[in-house]
Amino acid sequence: MIRAALLCLALPVSAQAAGFSPPDGCTTTLTVQSKQCRVSNYYTCQGDPAGTQWRIDADQQGPFFLTQTNAEGEWLQSHDGAPEGAQRLGQVQDPGSIRTLFDQGQDGYDFWLEREDGTRTHVTGRDKLTGEVAVIDGQSLARTRFSYAETDENGTVLRQSRGQEYVSRELGSFFAGPTEHSDGAGGWQPSNGSPMTFAFPGDKGFEASQPIFDCDAVIS
Repeated sequence: MIRAALLCLALPVSAQAAGFSPPDGCTTTLTVQSKQCRVSNYYTCQGDPAGTQWRIDADQQGPFFLTQTNAEGEWLQSHDGAPEGAQRLGQVQDPGSIRTLFDQGQDGYDFWLEREDGTRTHVTGRDKLTGEVAVIDGQSLARTRFSYAETDENGTVLRQSRGQEYVSRELGSFFAGPTEHSDGAGGWQPSNGSPMTFAFPGDKGFEASQPIFDCDAVIS
């Protein structure tokens, strides 16, 4: 049901079996193939504020996550098919900002997320540039160290992660890297969804709908 909802929300019927195609009035700008069997298509839509972009993630079974960010890379909303409904940005104490991150070398954020059923969660975190630059498929990406936590309204930790990411000022986006996620029992579970290829309009692999890296390993 999660995947069906995202397919209806983000893709025309013709795109479900073929390559990715954005919704009407939108234009695909970038396709990123990543480790851990994930492909992400980025697109912009008419009527959205300048710099706003959407990203839809898919695995071998199809789309599973849709999110929207603004020109600063600040999260605005996401759709994951949860019964509580979509998450949207609520009260913001300290907005995240790619520009601040590059200008000052670090950036904190503090905001609330709101579900359609009225539930809220509180997100705090920090990104810091390490000073290192990685070149992946021709893209120069600054390395970051980050930590973040999401709690409910009572302060109970729901999610907690730390590790490294990549960020591109030119593309206005963060990309996953080697990360650890709290298991809630004092341990940390590793993951690494780092980008592997970047395809722009005219490139081979642009608007691909199927992931190509690590898929056999993920299945096994």
